[in-house]
Amino acid sequence: MGDLFVLVISCIFINNILLAQYLGNCPFLGTSKKMETAIGMAMAVIFVLVLAGAITWVVNQYMLKALHVEYLQTLSFILVIAALVQFVEMFLKKSIPALYAGLGIFLPLITTNCAVLGVCLINIKEDYSFVESLVTSFAYAAGFGLALILFAGVRERILLARVPKPLQDVSIGLITAGIIAMTFMSFKGMV
Repeated sequence: MGDLFVLVISCIFINNILLAQYLGNCPFLGTSKKMETAIGMAMAVIFVLVLAGAITWVVNQYMLKALHVEYLQTLSFILVIAALVQFVEMFLKKSIPALYAGLGIFLPLITTNCAVLGVCLINIKEDYSFVESLVTSFAYAAGFGLALILFAGVRERILLARVPKPLQDVSIGLITAGIIAMTFMSFKGMV
């Protein structure tokens, strides 16, 4: 149990998929202008990533390894992720149309979000058990959501500030993301 706790802390803070490993920057910059959209994207990524982590682990263990076709991991994982995103998109369109409209083009972009694929591949590379894969998938997604929500809060404040013209919009966003990444680096000595 203690090992799982260390794994969670490591995935959320120390090896944050977004701020330490730089995966998933497109939705990070695209959906962080409004807090509601950032929270919705964080929830969608958590849902997709946990399911993708579980399903890709099963696909890898019981299909790809059994048939000795591990070289098809990337292709099969992308297919699993694409199917899950379609499911999430249909669900949000029917049940929460406002969030669906707010996420706009960024919801289908979860399909190509390298953070989701990256976590699935990390789970396989690290040879995690099924439970460890579920825990790391959730923790990486929670870390992604934490960084996204923190960044959205800062960006909402930046909109009220007087920012020099050359630094407006994406430029100040990248600078801010870099500063947030440096603060997450302070957790390196914890575990």
